Amino acid sequence: MAAKPNHTHSAIFDTAEGRRVARASQDGWRRWGPYLAERQWGTVREDYSADGDAWSYLPHDEARSRAYRWGEDGIAGFCDEGQHWCLSLGLWNGADPIVKERLFGLANAEGNHGEDVKELWWHLDAVPSHAFQRMLYRYPQGRFPYDELIAENARRKGRDEPEYELEDTGILSENRFFDVTVDYAKDAPDEILMRVTVVNRGPQTKPIHILPQLVARNIWSWREGAQKPTIAQDGPDAVSAVHPSVPEMRFTALQPATWLFCENETNIRRLYGEPVEGAFKDAINDHVVGANASPLPSSGTKCAALSVHELQPGASVFLRYRFAPPTAAPLDVTGFDSLAATRQAEADSFYAALQRDMEDDDARLVQRRALAGLLWSKQTYRYNVKRWLDGDPAQPTPPPQRRNGRNADWTSLDNAEVILMPDTWEYPWYASWDLAFHAMAAALVDPALAKEQLLLLTREWYMHPNGQIPAYEWDFSDGNPPIQAFAALRVFRMDKAATGKADLDFLERLFHKLTINFTWWVNRKDSRGRNLFQGGFLGLDNIGVFDRSAPLPGGGTLEQADGTAWMAMYALNLMRMALELAERNPVYEDIATKFFEHFLVIASAMARVGPEEGDEDGLWDEEDGFFYDALVLPDGTEERLRVRSLVGLIPLCAVEVLEKGLAERHPDFSRRLGWMLRHRPDLTGQVSHYEDRGQDARLLLSLLRAHRMRAILTRMLDEAEFLSPFGLRSLSKAHGRAPFTLDCDGINASVDYEPGTSTSGIFGGNSNWRGPVWMPLNVMIVEALAEFDRFYGDGLTVECPTGSGQMARLSKVADELSRRLTSLFLKDAKGERAALGGEAPRSADGTELIVFNEYFHGETGQGLGASHQTGWTALVALLLQNRR
Repeated sequence: MAAKPNHTHSAIFDTAEGRRVARASQDGWRRWGPYLAERQWGTVREDYSADGDAWSYLPHDEARSRAYRWGEDGIAGFCDEGQHWCLSLGLWNGADPIVKERLFGLANAEGNHGEDVKELWWHLDAVPSHAFQRMLYRYPQGRFPYDELIAENARRKGRDEPEYELEDTGILSENRFFDVTVDYAKDAPDEILMRVTVVNRGPQTKPIHILPQLVARNIWSWREGAQKPTIAQDGPDAVSAVHPSVPEMRFTALQPATWLFCENETNIRRLYGEPVEGAFKDAINDHVVGANASPLPSSGTKCAALSVHELQPGASVFLRYRFAPPTAAPLDVTGFDSLAATRQAEADSFYAALQRDMEDDDARLVQRRALAGLLWSKQTYRYNVKRWLDGDPAQPTPPPQRRNGRNADWTSLDNAEVILMPDTWEYPWYASWDLAFHAMAAALVDPALAKEQLLLLTREWYMHPNGQIPAYEWDFSDGNPPIQAFAALRVFRMDKAATGKADLDFLERLFHKLTINFTWWVNRKDSRGRNLFQGGFLGLDNIGVFDRSAPLPGGGTLEQADGTAWMAMYALNLMRMALELAERNPVYEDIATKFFEHFLVIASAMARVGPEEGDEDGLWDEEDGFFYDALVLPDGTEERLRVRSLVGLIPLCAVEVLEKGLAERHPDFSRRLGWMLRHRPDLTGQVSHYEDRGQDARLLLSLLRAHRMRAILTRMLDEAEFLSPFGLRSLSKAHGRAPFTLDCDGINASVDYEPGTSTSGIFGGNSNWRGPVWMPLNVMIVEALAEFDRFYGDGLTVECPTGSGQMARLSKVADELSRRLTSLFLKDAKGERAALGGEAPRSADGTELIVFNEYFHGETGQGLGASHQTGWTALVALLLQNRR
């Protein structure tokens, strides 16, 4: 009998997939998933150089020949959480110089806009348990233009020139490519089905070599006496996979295949010229490309199931493989296809439940693809900094310079978990604020995963003993915006709505760690003790006049509007978390009071005009009606950096509304709040009017009085400044007419409006915060406007857009901003998608192929930057979900 629907929780949990998600931890459904990176080469953790040039130390050309120390990569990869066994796909078209085993792209120094992948692939479907996954890779039929892509991009030295992409080479003309679709389906938590479908989209008959691969991550080359896994043939259609750390498995081909073996070990003969024989990591490549000239062993730690096919125009081939325990029941083609169809139907039911209130089919498609990209971006991330610095006993001692180099003071960091990555090719490493956004999007379909991801970076093997949360592997000590508490509250509420339970244990665990991190920020990022904070680049790369993480001109310090606003928001978020916890334990009222008072101190310092009228002592500029950074020189002189950017809009995000009934639920906190209102007007008078009650007698805590908010919103909603057809620009368009310039200590710098790719080399030059639209901060502002509206209701309206004569309450402004953001991906009247620059490309069966870029052109909405940033760009899924 079917289970009766439970209307106290989300309908997704009444589906077969939802039930798997609900029991994923107990039943092991997340044990296997798409946890293989799309790029392991060129990463910090694989870099053992003296100068820290990770891209040069292990480039793409050496990746096929060198054993990785900390992980594996591959196309359409699937592996267990510990990355003991890794499945992926190899392809060869008979023309390429190498087997296509991993995605190719330019290193940072090779691209005129930084690193950039030069391949085409799409994540088509995924569910949280990974019981069903689908992706499509587009493989050219001609010789892949590796050299041409490198040479032409090197020739385009100017950052004002566009990047040279795969499509520009002409290699894909007349549809001369194979569309390769890879499906994964699970029969049980440890029984993996892999189906590969290849379609010849071109006009001529072409050969294709298909090589599904099984690889054991190298765990034996780093210390003497380590046990090696073994892959060996077990009958004509299968191989056994024996590992010292996990149970035996069996990899089976359900059609004829030639089994090829080698060792997942470094080819020191090719790389270093040492006269050593062996079937190294690249031996299967050499064997296939060299027409079987290289003999191979009968077992190893890497294998491929080779089959060769001649495909006529429009023809397809379907191949089926299974990776399962040797005790698993036999499975034939009919049973395979039936199970795959069942898992796909269950995925359909899961998303139908999620989207039951979403009427628009196109919105359903975009949301499902965004969530598919997010779930495909999970990756097993391994990095033990102390071991990385010390080196391994069986390997050469690393250069001593590294002891004073990158991440040298993070020896406590020892990571080995599955993490939602920003983009597993461009950014195959976590970043602390990115991960908070990823968790918010993931909470739509897997609240338990979202909570785990937020807790992860506060665990003792991530968080520094001094309380700092690691930023990202290129510099763990850098500063990312402290938005973890904001994300925790969002996920807490989404989880409560989805499951019908308030997980106060989650909130309490995270709260204690975040209070330590808050203290770190207070002690480390307020250099003058004025409650005006620094923080460095804070995730906004080139938004400033200069690199905000580097030493400043003239030896000055930068008091940052965004850094200070983030801290004000952090204090409010921690106050709200404490109040939620006080519902169960009144002791937390004292702590809520502490963060309320800290918010007032920060807010007063940031918002004041000065002790006397006209004395500009804070970061608010009354004349411009905007917040700016202030450059403070060693002699005490200050200069406002009048750059109108997102830096000045972030103060909107520091907002919290206290509901009616506060005194009854939290009497101690309420008494202290009242005392502050009466006795500390020097603090409370500079920010929102607490004595003014909003709708339903609510109280507003904010950096902005109504007149200041109106001033900021007038600029924000001006289409000649921030408001683009597709969301808020990161820099005011006004700077296109009037660039900001600064002459300081012999340095002349300027900030121009650049709606597309960056012409600045700051932070590698591969992202741009000087005009494009970025999804995450837009979403935060949408959330802030909705929170303000809970207080003001119809009592505050603004012109939207500015100059239109159309007045709207703030919830309607939030809706309009959401509409513009979602129009990046939704079809317009012509059937085009702005983020794709026109109509979406299609697969052979007509499926639209959509990618979710890192950021978007400030005028056209064209997707830019990383091509698969369904890390934080997956937040569009939240905007598309009907508010409940």
